[in-house]
Amino acid sequence: MNISFYGAVGSVTGSCYLVQNGKNKFLVDCGMFQGCKELKALNYSEFAFDPREIDFVLVTHAHIDHTGLLPKLVKKGFKGPIYATEATCDLMSFLLPDSASIQESEVLQKNRRNERKGVEALTPIYTLEDAQKTIKLFRQIKTGNSIQPCENLTVVFRNAGHIFGSAFLDMTLVEKGISKKVVFSGDLGGKGHPIVQDPENVASADVLVLETTYGNRVRPNDDKEDRLQKLAAVLKKTLARGGNLIIPSFAVERTQDLLHDLMILMARKSIPQTDITVDSPLAINLTNVFKKYPELYDEEATSLIKSLGNLFDNPRVKMTRSADESRALNEVKGAVILSSSGMCDAGRIKHHLKHNLWRRDSTILFVGFQAEGTLGRLLMDGAKSVRIHGEEIKVEAEIAEIPGYSGHADQKGLLDWLSTVKTIGDKIFLVHGEDDARLEFSKKVLETRAFSVVIPKLNETYDLTKAVAVDVPTVETPPKTDSYNLYASLVLKLSDFMRSERDEGKRKSILEKLASLISN
Repeated sequence: MNISFYGAVGSVTGSCYLVQNGKNKFLVDCGMFQGCKELKALNYSEFAFDPREIDFVLVTHAHIDHTGLLPKLVKKGFKGPIYATEATCDLMSFLLPDSASIQESEVLQKNRRNERKGVEALTPIYTLEDAQKTIKLFRQIKTGNSIQPCENLTVVFRNAGHIFGSAFLDMTLVEKGISKKVVFSGDLGGKGHPIVQDPENVASADVLVLETTYGNRVRPNDDKEDRLQKLAAVLKKTLARGGNLIIPSFAVERTQDLLHDLMILMARKSIPQTDITVDSPLAINLTNVFKKYPELYDEEATSLIKSLGNLFDNPRVKMTRSADESRALNEVKGAVILSSSGMCDAGRIKHHLKHNLWRRDSTILFVGFQAEGTLGRLLMDGAKSVRIHGEEIKVEAEIAEIPGYSGHADQKGLLDWLSTVKTIGDKIFLVHGEDDARLEFSKKVLETRAFSVVIPKLNETYDLTKAVAVDVPTVETPPKTDSYNLYASLVLKLSDFMRSERDEGKRKSILEKLASLISN
């Protein structure tokens, strides 16, 4: 009875855990790595296991960092069922083909450049055809229902309150007469998040695999009204300047959360009646999934439907699907634009940033976690200029943040959820967090509870019957930032230096020294 950690250890992406129980092998999640180039390079590596030997996959929720490598798994020979909640299956049916299309498009563009450079052509991690084959393997499970996907395993999907359809997995494994209750938290939401119901609790476990995305961070005590007031203030301030409010927004959950709150503010007349554009075909499709499951809404969203008739259908909400409609937004002023991706790594948001970052009247509003090495994180950390599509863009727009929209529980929220767990028979494994977050959270757990805490390494395996590590090779998780991040930063600094330094002798001397270092 082993568990191996093949992702989301030392980072917040790439969730993938292999469980071996007797003759059966199964995965919990199979996610894509996101962030710096060195981290994303792991997506192209061979799996640390043989996909043909995996019997089935259990998926906690639809986010790409938990599901994005499922088509690669299928491409490499996996043929078993993929179990997830009904809403998660519906969301994945749009997210995975979108991920495949992005990869095929980006590889096509890179190969055009590489051909001119004489560089070997790249191959997409997987294709749209692989994604379609993956969708056929989905098996929908109702939240709260018990399933037995193989002998000696029972699993219950319980509401995690993170995004629509998200679940934590409450499972019982039996091997050679030994029974273990193992809980995989997936990603846990905090209380009072828009639309989704608050997470359920679990009373006990032998093994708890717990996320720590915000394990070292306590967000300001923002309740719903604080969040609404901040959103209204940012919007009104930007429109008063005549600028655009650009919101990098994850297509699933965050876009719908914002529409929910903007509808409330307009109904209250707290903000002007203004057009709100959702510039993401994917987000439009996913919003339709939200409409399909009103029984999953929390009390507030249910009440809003009763007063407005529909949570997302409003004449002020404009949905743009075509590229031409998206490009037309580059010419507007006084617009509110929600576009993905949420970390600004791909998609239409990069075009909106390119056309608005240099404008002092515009605002870029972040409403979600920004991983190290992403464009969003660079902007959040105060970058004065960035490179988008190979072009240097000066940052003059206001950079704002409303952390209350995060779908992840913060340190206090995680500790509150853990406080309802009366007993942990063996260990808590801390995952889905950068190392500093996992380390600080482990200290907090040890201060408050007498639980045994483990911080696993990438590719490490533990024997759950003995609660000890198996002696297998491990690899280091790639750093938060890599040489490509440093290169981009250096290029920007060199450009600024060449513009500002008037002394030709000094310019030449420094460039000669740099050239000498590189050539050596």
